[in-house]
Amino acid sequence: MNKLMKQIIFLLFILFTPLFGQAQLKLWYDKAANNWNEALPIGNGRIGAMVYGIPDHENIQINEATLWSGKPHRNDNPAAQEALEQMRSLLFNDQYAEAHRLANDKFISKTSHGMNYETAGNIHINMPQHAHYSNYYRELDIENAIGKTRYTVDGVVYEREIFSSFTDQVMTIRLTASEKGKISFSTTATRPAPAEVQVETPANDLLTMTGYSLDNKNKRLPRDAKAIEGRVKFETRMKIDAQGGQVSSDGQQLTVANANSVTIYVTTATNFVNYQDISADPHRLAQSYIDKAQKTAYKKRKKEHIQYYQNLFKRVSLDLGQTEAANLPTDQRIKAFSTTEDPALAMLYFQYGRYLLICSSQPGGQASNLQGIWCNELTPPWKSAYTININTEMNYWPAEKTNLPEMHEPLIQLIQELSSAGQETAKVMYGADGWVTHHNTDIWRICGPVDGSTWGMWPMGGVWLSQHLWEKYLYNGDLDYLKSVYPAMKGAAEFCLSFIVPVPENNWMVITPSTSPENRPAHHPNMVNEAYGTTLDNQLVLDILTKVAEAAKLLNVDNSLITKINQTIPQLAPMQIGQHGQLQEWMYDWDDPEDKHRHVSHLYGLFPSNQISPYRNPLLTQAAKNSLIYRGDPSTGWSMNWKINLWARLLDGNHAYKLMTDQIKLVGRPDSPKGGGTYPNMLDAHPPFQIDGNFGFTSGLTEMLMQSHDGAVHLIPALPDNWKNGSVQGLRARGGFEIQEMIWEDGQLKKVKVKSHLGGLCRLRAYNELKAASGSKLTIAEGANTNPFFKQPSIKEPLLSDAANIGDFKLPNSFMYDVETEVGQVFTLLVKE
Repeated sequence: MNKLMKQIIFLLFILFTPLFGQAQLKLWYDKAANNWNEALPIGNGRIGAMVYGIPDHENIQINEATLWSGKPHRNDNPAAQEALEQMRSLLFNDQYAEAHRLANDKFISKTSHGMNYETAGNIHINMPQHAHYSNYYRELDIENAIGKTRYTVDGVVYEREIFSSFTDQVMTIRLTASEKGKISFSTTATRPAPAEVQVETPANDLLTMTGYSLDNKNKRLPRDAKAIEGRVKFETRMKIDAQGGQVSSDGQQLTVANANSVTIYVTTATNFVNYQDISADPHRLAQSYIDKAQKTAYKKRKKEHIQYYQNLFKRVSLDLGQTEAANLPTDQRIKAFSTTEDPALAMLYFQYGRYLLICSSQPGGQASNLQGIWCNELTPPWKSAYTININTEMNYWPAEKTNLPEMHEPLIQLIQELSSAGQETAKVMYGADGWVTHHNTDIWRICGPVDGSTWGMWPMGGVWLSQHLWEKYLYNGDLDYLKSVYPAMKGAAEFCLSFIVPVPENNWMVITPSTSPENRPAHHPNMVNEAYGTTLDNQLVLDILTKVAEAAKLLNVDNSLITKINQTIPQLAPMQIGQHGQLQEWMYDWDDPEDKHRHVSHLYGLFPSNQISPYRNPLLTQAAKNSLIYRGDPSTGWSMNWKINLWARLLDGNHAYKLMTDQIKLVGRPDSPKGGGTYPNMLDAHPPFQIDGNFGFTSGLTEMLMQSHDGAVHLIPALPDNWKNGSVQGLRARGGFEIQEMIWEDGQLKKVKVKSHLGGLCRLRAYNELKAASGSKLTIAEGANTNPFFKQPSIKEPLLSDAANIGDFKLPNSFMYDVETEVGQVFTLLVKE
């Protein structure tokens, strides 16, 4: 085959790749990345990388999930306990500025404001002879979890293939060319300053980079505190296997000359064992990973990697239709999304979120942090830590319902570790029972408040996180699992029971001191957020007490605790509707209709909780809707994606889709708009990059297609007009039900096939009448759902301002059917003609 024919074949491949097969599941570009926000992410839960795809000077930025600054430590402030009653008195007497000063002085940590998640550095592949190239193409294939770069130099087609293996803990880079003897390059590893590393070449085909994480003296160091020394030791190891040609080294880099093909094995490891132990041997681990990987042929390793990944990823498929826009490079599609019909891009964004969750959160590893596992800095924004006043929770909203329950496990482990570490914090800082953590934590499981009282004086991080423990049970129905997480749930409830106090004027039992995360009433003094009895806190307390009581009954334990909970719940504060017809964010009617703050914490009761329901309490639903309208659509990236979920819960698919167009707009380039949106690599822009927005989008699209929080499995509850026809397979509902297939045409449900994994009553809600495919008669649903997995929370009647003009929530007509199922049963319903 001559060179011209090879080039023609390559050009045809590039031209038609987006049109055939599973090409919809690819991000692809006709240019190399200009910066980190254009590079493409790969990962295996532990080793992450951002691939730039630059022909002559490739940069592969790498991460290891346990490479954090500092070392095991605590950050509790024992001065808080003696100041607690004074703090409460100040708040109850409207002395908010004084309370703010006291919180900074006596509550916020004096030792550590948390550690940074750090980049492990960069792998450089230098081919200066490839500076002039043509026919450029790069992709991220999220069906196979593999990145590729192709281009032509002097008639030779070069290809780089890269994946971070799930099965052998090694990132592999495969370099090939269309002619033999054409691969020549040098490679080395670096880490940005001020990090100090040692780069060596112990053999002609081996390069190592070793070093330590940093201390926290450059950032997040409380006044007068001593820096916490960085003691996470790491080793990055790169081994070259060249087919043909020569490999040599000069002590700092490896050089390959005239090879036919090259396989580069890269791994990195640290001395981290757990949040209290850093005694592992990174050299031994890194060496063992590569030694094991080299024993298996490249094709077999690649096949094993794909099989592992697809066992997870392929559980859910989605078809929203496709237009010609799908043939454009991904960055051009993002730029045009709001003005064109490109339903396949919404599908890709949804599946990209699932890809990112699989790649950043694997069983036995660390939970996905603020940037997943992808971070190119030593002192990243917000430490790239765990912000647990929504962002960490948001990372895991898609886990159960998009059929990735294993990916939830690292968060469950994080919560259990915090529940252990947080017991001392609760006792030392508050003299309280149970456990507590505040708005931010890190790999060392710090539980004390950080970042100043404006953000940090919020003691409900553990209570929000603990909702995930119960949520997972609602999907798996596993009592052994529930027994294993019950102590953490119980501890969160015990903290609430020992920390709540009565409001002097009405004796409602509330959390104080606290905040409504990161927001403040307009009339408060500048930068003063402290409050008590905020709506989010009230909703969280009701949820955790209700769930712990239910769990205790299921496990037949703690009767006295159940009694105490049942006595306490009637004393909690009700939700309130204020003078503007809004769901109040604070204990008092302080909301400003002009407040456009990114956090909408008081709407937790609508989503992710299920305390506010269009079907059970339309008055509260309309008040929540009014609040959402006041707050507005455009915002930071993660906030807009939260709002997609909220509008889906309001059963308004068109408004949810409008938020999607706000989110899928190209940012990060000189000619791009500012603010939240989507970078060229389809990562969410706060800005800067935060991965919670990607996960929030995936969750929101799922909520548009299926909901199971409100007493029934609701089918296409919030379908936008843009998605007239489509299908989905594999979504999971509470109660162990799986949507094996759902098809809609012209905006109407046509067919649904459901599998029952736990048995029991399956109640389905739809907007059109259905019939059983078997011909048997369907039972019309009446009364409350008797399936315990669909039990609804009991809430107080809301208090209504005399000045409120709320409006009426318009509820769409729907039909509900009950199907009694057995374990493993599959049934099909069709539209009733």
